[in-house]
Formats: sequence, C-alpha cells, structure tokens
Amino acid sequence: MAEQDFDLVVVGGGPGGYVAAIRAAQLGMRTAVVEREHLGGICLNWGCIPTKALLRSSEINHLLHHLGEFGFAADNIRFDLAAVVKRSRAVARQLASGVGHLLKKNKVTVFDGQGALAGLQRLRVTKDGKPVADLRAQHIILATGARARQLPGLESDGRLIWSYKDAMVPPAMPKRLLVIGSGAIGVEFASFFRNMGAEVTIVEVLDRILPVEDEEISAFARKAFEKQGITFITGARVTGAAKGADTITVTIEADGKSQTVTVDRVISAAGIVGNVEHLGLEGTNVVVEKTHVVIDEFCRTGEPGVYAIGDLAGAPWLAHKASHEGIVCVEKIAGLNDVHPIDWTNIPGCTYCRPQIASVGLTEARARAAGYELRVGRFPFIGNGKAIAMGEPEGMVKVVFDAKTGALLGAHMIGAEVTEMIQGYAIARTLETTEVELMHTVFPHPTVSETMHEAVLSAYGRAIHF
Repeated sequence: MAEQDFDLVVVGGGPGGYVAAIRAAQLGMRTAVVEREHLGGICLNWGCIPTKALLRSSEINHLLHHLGEFGFAADNIRFDLAAVVKRSRAVARQLASGVGHLLKKNKVTVFDGQGALAGLQRLRVTKDGKPVADLRAQHIILATGARARQLPGLESDGRLIWSYKDAMVPPAMPKRLLVIGSGAIGVEFASFFRNMGAEVTIVEVLDRILPVEDEEISAFARKAFEKQGITFITGARVTGAAKGADTITVTIEADGKSQTVTVDRVISAAGIVGNVEHLGLEGTNVVVEKTHVVIDEFCRTGEPGVYAIGDLAGAPWLAHKASHEGIVCVEKIAGLNDVHPIDWTNIPGCTYCRPQIASVGLTEARARAAGYELRVGRFPFIGNGKAIAMGEPEGMVKVVFDAKTGALLGAHMIGAEVTEMIQGYAIARTLETTEVELMHTVFPHPTVSETMHEAVLSAYGRAIHF
C-alpha cells in the first residue's frame, strides 16, 4: 500500500480534531483527519448538543407547569417522550453533517477508520482490522477523546443501568431514577429527568456536589435542587446492585452505615477515561498518566512530532477546551509569532442544569491556597430587576480578586442564562482586566448581566442595589 503524504494528520474528528484540521488547512497545510465512528465526536453526536436539546424540552415542560405565575392557564399538559428524543437526535444529526461539509470545504481529506502510530512520522489506518491507508506526516495530533468510566459491578447494560448514551434515548420515562456522580453530566441528567417528572436521587462519593465548583455555588445549587425535589446522598459509595425484572436495588454506604434504594433505572456518571488504547503509543516517548496523555502548554507530547488535545489530554473535559487546544497546537506548528501558551484556568465551564452554573478561573478556596490576599464580591439575582421580571430570582454571582493587584482571579455564577454571561468574565481574564476596568464598564439595563457589575462593586464595598 503506497504511503500518502500530508503535512499534518489528526486522529479523531471531534470538536478538537476537526477544528485543528480546519485551522491547519487555512494555514496552507495538507491535512487529513482519521475518524473511526462519526465526525463531530461525542460532543455533537452524544454529548453537548443533543443534551441541550433535551434540557430545552425539560425547561419548557417546567414552564408549562408554572403558567399561572405568568397569567396563563392550560389543561391536560403532557409530553411525547419519543418526540422529545427524536428532536434531540435530529439536532445532533444536523450539526454532525455540517462538520463533514466544513472539512470538504477546506479540502481536508477524511479517512474512515482507526489510526495508530506506525513509526516515526507514520500512521496506519485500519477498518475492522483491515488496512485502509498508510499515511506519512511530519506532525500527528491525537484527538481520540474519552469514554464513560465503568464502575465494577455497575457496568451499563442498556436496560436497568444506563450510560449517558442510554439516558439520552430513554424508551420510557422512569418514575424513580438514581444518578451516580454529581459532576456536570450527572446533574444535567438529574435536572432533565426531574423536570420531566421523575423522582431523582444523586449519590456522590465526595462530601459535596459539583466538587469542581466554588463551595458557595455548590451549596447554593444543592439547596436549589433539593427545593425541586432532588435527593442527595454525599460522602457515599454504591457498593452493590441487585437487578429485578424492571427495577434495580442499589446498596449505598455512607458514614459507616448501609442503606438500600430501589429505583427503575440507574445512570452511571462517575467520570471518564481517555481513549489511549490502540494508538500505537508503545515504544514511543508519549507519557500516559491515569489514562490521559501528558502534554505541555502547546499540546506537545514527549514524542517529537506527536501532539494530543481534548479529553485525551486531560481536564477540563470540555469541547471548547479541545477546540482551543487544537488551534493553539496547529498555530504553534505553523510557526505563527503570536501564539500564546494555553492557560487552562482561563477556560470557562458551564453546566446546563436548572439553575444553570458557570465559572472561570480560581475558586475562592484555591485562590487562598495559592497564597493570594483576596477581595470577594457577591450579588444575588433577587436584587436584579430583569431576573425578577423573568420569574428567575434564584441565583447569584461571585467574583474573586487579588487584593494587591486587582486582578480578577475567578468568577462563579448560578442562575438563569449564566452560561451565556460567563464569557464576559472570560474576556476580562484574557485581557488581564482589573476591578477598575470592570467598574468603569457600563452594563445595559435592564439585563441579568448587571449582577456581574454589582458583584464587582460588592468586592470593593460599592454595590448599589443590595
């Protein structure tokens, strides 16, 4: 089989891989993408996008049951679960097909198969164990993503124990649901099913939910979720499961005590593992730690000419982080002069539960642990006219500043549409903005974004409306 030459080959066509390939093509590189399953990766097909379609449906269901608060009335409110799922899958298909179009438009060659390193600057592509192509490239980017972690004894079976994929295409709405893990994936699914009427319990091994978020936001979220009827068991482990005909009884240990909970379905959302297998890493200088490839600030591995981006390369597990890494990696390869090393603390995180959660930078605890003297500001949504008018007074904004320099160290938000607002603080972090510029910025009225301004003012004793 004759080798095909490229300047750069990307293994994986997800939000990191396809973006890296397009940017490389824009910079004049002969570029190829190797994808074994579906362009767009987990994000477009089974993650970010279709889950947001599901969550949108659940938000509508919630609003329909609270029409009286807005002066409306309706009888016999119901939903068609099959139609809800069908819409979600259609949204995913639409965007995934668009990726193929973008790659073709940018003259990126796509190979359908599994890519593996096969020597210096070489990659072999196989499909169902049979060779498809031998590629040669000076630069190879690994962007193979990650998969859900399977807990021993609680492996997903598609029937009683659901993976995230199973949970996105439920054949029927469970009356009782148990979610293992309270990270972004766990609470988003919990929010969806609770808003659709299921009784939901979340089990978390750590002592608080949403453990990567600021402690105040985590505590606020728990109270909000409990008010909605979600039950939490923290500092706990699921130690066993007994499957019935159409129910499952799980054993939970917490505080030295054991209890059993019987539910219709279990969703396992206890983290991810990197797809490092079958990449030909053996015999290379690529370092793998805890199933993830170790990289530097320009996504370089220990093997010359081999790079890694996205979930494969570690936390945070976010599509926009993968895309950003892909662009930085490619621009560094191309020799552009203005390429900045990646600062992962500048990557915002968003969780699309109800209420939404968003953050960027350091939490208060991490900032204190790093030795900073702090000024911390907070502002509640109940003090914001637009939030009240929307019927969304539940929320808060918290900002953390370096008391000595005024640098914005972190911002943490919970409430309606905060996933759309966090980019303001992300821009501020990128521009190395201090409290002075943020105070002097005019925020439009009436908007929920005014809470961002007031939180900054609060950190310096200048809040107006609270």
